Amino acid sequence: MTEAQQVHADSIVIDGLIIAKWNRELFEDMRKGGLTAANCTVSVWEDFQKTVDNIVEMNNLIEANSDLVMKVKTTADILKAKELGKTGIMMGFQNSYAFEDQLGYVQVFKDLGVGVVQMCYNTQNLVGTGCYERDGGLSDYGREVVAEMNRVGIMCDLSHVGSKTSEEVILESKKPVCYSHCLPSGLKAHPRNKSDEELKFIADHGGFVGVTMFAPFLKNGIDSTIDDYAEAIEYIVNICGVDNVGIGTDFTQGHGHDFFEWLTHDKGYARRLTNFGKIVNPAGIRTVGEFPNLTETLLKRGFNATDVAKIMGGNWVRVLKDVWGE
Repeated sequence: MTEAQQVHADSIVIDGLIIAKWNRELFEDMRKGGLTAANCTVSVWEDFQKTVDNIVEMNNLIEANSDLVMKVKTTADILKAKELGKTGIMMGFQNSYAFEDQLGYVQVFKDLGVGVVQMCYNTQNLVGTGCYERDGGLSDYGREVVAEMNRVGIMCDLSHVGSKTSEEVILESKKPVCYSHCLPSGLKAHPRNKSDEELKFIADHGGFVGVTMFAPFLKNGIDSTIDDYAEAIEYIVNICGVDNVGIGTDFTQGHGHDFFEWLTHDKGYARRLTNFGKIVNPAGIRTVGEFPNLTETLLKRGFNATDVAKIMGGNWVRVLKDVWGE
């Protein structure tokens, strides 16, 4: 076994955001990639009822594939998944839309196993503003939602959130918050990418940054390679520190044109917000099963084994424990 293979096998490997097509084929690829756990999106534009239906579907899928995956609610569950050689499924939202205007729904979803919730997805909701329109900041209801998420132990995610709303969530939250999947605008200017100042601000306030490899946001677009992805990780580590950075690929594995049309329209059906064009993951990490290549690439670029293990998942475990409390 090479050093890279050993480091990968020994590490807790966590993907802070996957929004792939959920099926056994994907779960098999997760195991091939040595993935210990992943934050799996079960809600974007859906309301309370449709989100509950999605969770029921995910629960059934986990049960039907229990030889490969298990539900994760605590960091102890993540360690258990590693011990059992399974992939832990953390359920997450990319929008707080499913909370509707009912603060009590936050606790309900926590009880159902939701551990990470992005405050807004690209546009305005009752909590605040996304990154694709004029940012009015965190609403008063939003402040209540942040406090309730802190109380029950759900992590606030700011990846698709506007700059002003993000800043106010960071200041409002008593627990660490995250950009679960973002890239630096210092390498490519894009509304979804975060400035050096934004990256430093979240790290300085105890927050966390998961680095995505979503090709439209990378410097070389669909011509990007795993080295371009590693360069982005290095860039953010240099700003935020190696203890505050992890992985959040934004894998969309298995999805086709209709899915991206749904994602790129407000509420899934209204005005077009953006157009990604062709989606091709960076060469070298085109599928979840190629995760070991990232460990190898980081080592080749000069990260030591201890820091690679932190970036690949150790840091996520620490920050999730801070938020979840267990």
